Amino acid sequence: MSAGPLQTAEPLRSSDMQARRASLVCEIAIVAPSARLDAAVASSPGTRHRVNEDCHSALDSDVPLFVVADGVGGGAMASRASRQLVAQLHAGLAHAHIDDETVRRTLLDADHEIRASIASRTPAAGAATVALCAATDASLARWLIAWVGDCRVYRVRGADDEPAELLTVDDSYRQLGERPPSGGSPDDPARMIGNGAIDSPNVRHVELLGGEMLVLCSDGVHRHAEPAVIGRVLRGATPLARRCKELIAFAGAHGSHDDATVLVVRRTERGRAQAQSSNSEIAKR
Repeated sequence: MSAGPLQTAEPLRSSDMQARRASLVCEIAIVAPSARLDAAVASSPGTRHRVNEDCHSALDSDVPLFVVADGVGGGAMASRASRQLVAQLHAGLAHAHIDDETVRRTLLDADHEIRASIASRTPAAGAATVALCAATDASLARWLIAWVGDCRVYRVRGADDEPAELLTVDDSYRQLGERPPSGGSPDDPARMIGNGAIDSPNVRHVELLGGEMLVLCSDGVHRHAEPAVIGRVLRGATPLARRCKELIAFAGAHGSHDDATVLVVRRTERGRAQAQSSNSEIAKR
């Protein structure tokens, strides 16, 4: 990757059930000379599914690449599609030069492989929507985000009262001006990985300043948590993983029955913090 080598330092209400069943992955830190990343994720199976059809990066690597995928279609194939998608994206991008062409090609390759994998097991369809982000420079300030479907990426800035900024546009039937299938909604995803319906995955470049966060989430979160809520919850004083869990609990308390996943990446400028610390020490003398 172009960012260079880094170092890692009882019956329940549906909302209660989601909060209790949320599986947390321990926070990790990725340290570069001028910045530090802290990442955390929480994921909860919805009340309608026997298995969690969402999948996410395992947070066990020092590579600044993060993925959230949401299986579509129900059953084992949806779960299989999301897990295979996350695995293939990490395999294809973890040690690659991150640019638009490479990311789009890797997503299209995953579309082909997942479609073939599912077809070898069942005539039923299976696919997944996805959002990813990857640092493209050694300072961890420049990021490429990519998405297919209705998994989303937000940016949360430092201002206390500022809502989360939506960085992606859902590939919904409404957005694309297409008619949904019978029984479908205009807000359902019209593009997915695994059904051969995409030709050019969405890619965008963004900047992440010190104290800012990128938030990847499935629709089980963002359909029930407005940007103002996302910003407020994730700026809390509790550990980052706990904030992810609190956001899932909020979504469950406000009507989410779907699988829900939120992955947060927070950047801190090390040089500025160290300079402030040094200046404080000098002032004390």
